[in-house]
Amino acid sequence: MLSLLALLTAGICGLAVNGASIAAESPAVVSANDTATLVTDRDSIGPDQSLRVGLRLQLKPGWHTYWINPGDAGDTPTLDVTAQGGATGKTSDIHWPMPVRLSEGGLMSYAYVGDVLLPASLTLKGTGGTTLHAHAEWLVCAEVCIPESGDFSLTLPASSGPAPEGAQAGLFQAADAKMPIPSPFKAHVSAEGVLTLEGRGLSSTAVSEAWFLPEEGGLIDQVAPQPLNVGKDELSLHLKFLKTAHRDAPLKGLVVLKDEAGQESPIQISAEQTVGPTKVEDAAAAPAPTADAVPTGAGWLRVMLFAFVGGLILNLMPCVFPVLAMKALSLAKMGGVGRRVQLQSALFYTLGVTGAFAVLGLLMIGLRLAGSSAGWGFQFQSAGFVVGVCWLLFGMALNLLGVFEISAGRLGQLHPHGAGHAGDMMTGLLAVIVATPCTAPFMGVAIAGALGGPAVMGLLVFLSMGLGLAAPYVLVASVPGLASRMPKPGAWMGVLKQALAFPLLATCVWLLWVATIERGVNFVVVAGGGLVLLGFAAWIYGIGQHRAMREGGRGTVFFCRVVAVLCMVVCGAGLSRSLAEPVSATATSPATSAGNQIQSFSSEKLADLRAKGEPVFVDMTASWCITCMVNERVALDVDSVRKAFSARHVAYLRGDWTNKDAGISAYLKAHGRDGVPLYVYYPAHGSEVVLPQILTPGLVLGIIGH
Repeated sequence: MLSLLALLTAGICGLAVNGASIAAESPAVVSANDTATLVTDRDSIGPDQSLRVGLRLQLKPGWHTYWINPGDAGDTPTLDVTAQGGATGKTSDIHWPMPVRLSEGGLMSYAYVGDVLLPASLTLKGTGGTTLHAHAEWLVCAEVCIPESGDFSLTLPASSGPAPEGAQAGLFQAADAKMPIPSPFKAHVSAEGVLTLEGRGLSSTAVSEAWFLPEEGGLIDQVAPQPLNVGKDELSLHLKFLKTAHRDAPLKGLVVLKDEAGQESPIQISAEQTVGPTKVEDAAAAPAPTADAVPTGAGWLRVMLFAFVGGLILNLMPCVFPVLAMKALSLAKMGGVGRRVQLQSALFYTLGVTGAFAVLGLLMIGLRLAGSSAGWGFQFQSAGFVVGVCWLLFGMALNLLGVFEISAGRLGQLHPHGAGHAGDMMTGLLAVIVATPCTAPFMGVAIAGALGGPAVMGLLVFLSMGLGLAAPYVLVASVPGLASRMPKPGAWMGVLKQALAFPLLATCVWLLWVATIERGVNFVVVAGGGLVLLGFAAWIYGIGQHRAMREGGRGTVFFCRVVAVLCMVVCGAGLSRSLAEPVSATATSPATSAGNQIQSFSSEKLADLRAKGEPVFVDMTASWCITCMVNERVALDVDSVRKAFSARHVAYLRGDWTNKDAGISAYLKAHGRDGVPLYVYYPAHGSEVVLPQILTPGLVLGIIGH
């Protein structure tokens, strides 16, 4: 049986050397790290003759440049060549030889070292000599990375017939020997990341090692091990897909096969994704499905359970405290009513919660399917939405204070408790609106699964979160022993009602601050002016209500209502006009601690710090996330933690997601999150550690090893 090497090299027959003349080579661009030239495989050009050109880099020991996919860090070289003269043409498509893998500091790079040629094919049209003009850019790295570039010029005379190859055509032959060939084997990849090659000639004696190099980044964990399993006419590599990987397209790249003699043979594969389990010779060798894979079957039940628990815990998040106060008032009212009314109240509150979650889930899933990077709490990235919620809560606070009353009007006549039912639904709706800035524990996994899987399952996950949020209220209403212990209604309820307005007013202050962060200090005039107008509208509307109850004067009531509506229209118009203006230059990110020397997050900065071997703490936050702010005040911006960061030289990177940021969204998705907060610690040597969403100083100090 033919060896694997013979099987593969049949497609890359070497080019014969037909001449001994010196191949054309441009003047060199020389730096302290390398020498770069433009070379061709011929000294002259015949009529309409194709030409091979290439960027030759002679790298100093210890330095390297990069492949088409540089890996976790680096940059792809570029080469643009234009032929002018009797023969013309243009090319910028580099043919990429097989690179080497360089793993350092938890990062993987695909690189070239030593004397490397990056060739390209140039098709020429016309007769006569030509001058090649080329511009190239490349990155060379050792302990530091240095971007380099060069402009090259090379003139080739005309030849009456086809021009022979030059003496240095061997450079191109050497590059050809490392070029991948189209795969003679059938390739497919499972949803769990099992890449399988099938075809004659594959065996444990022909393949001792194998590894996969993706053509594009952002698909697999490039530094993760790739366990190999070889059977008769089949081999499989177990890859770890990233959570952000788009797997609707074939997986493209190189599979490098190494035989027992140490010969490496690269093949170009395009693997379609298969449905269902992948056949492997040794089932025990197959790794367990990773969390990166979209859940199926029982996995969805686990995701829905996480969603329910996350919604349950969401009741304890700071974002929901104002609504908890209103729910406490509703529970107090339940103490003197019958069991049926209690159950109906819980039912309509649950409908309000689950309905709001369903709408929000459909919106997020729709945006994600349309290619948007919307995540949990994305609506709070809109200053208009923030101010709208602020005004809504302000109006509710005025209602609790008795400035005006909300009645069901004619709708309340349809059922004796119609107003209560509408109030219960509105309370549930508001609970979801103000809960979205927070992400409770377990919600990260649930939301990632919901947005990564089928739309129907995603909707069920969001409904599970809603049921979790509503569960405590339903429990109190359903268990007679609990409901009967509720205090009886009385005069004390009026005092409690007014007292519960102040948590809403405090939330309005926070929302005003968020709007200032997003749009600048000038936006406070619009938001604050709206509060004044809405306060006036509520006051005059309340006057009309009291006048109607005392005197029944329709004209006065109508006038008061018209003035109230006009005030709200002016508020809406002012807000729309302000949002159409550019963001104020004074808009800023949340307050940072000078003691921690906080830097703005970027993936490039993170990669640079990790490449230097520095420990890094990444804090993904937003000014509209109360949980983030609480963690900052309680666990991060405290003296003991600041001193520990300084003593251990921990770089602190903060990503501000208050406004949309594609880089931060991608980082969150890579860690299975669709919302903030997210805290990740990268030790100087070792794997990253994802911290819980609720922090304490002791927890942070323990993670960084203080």
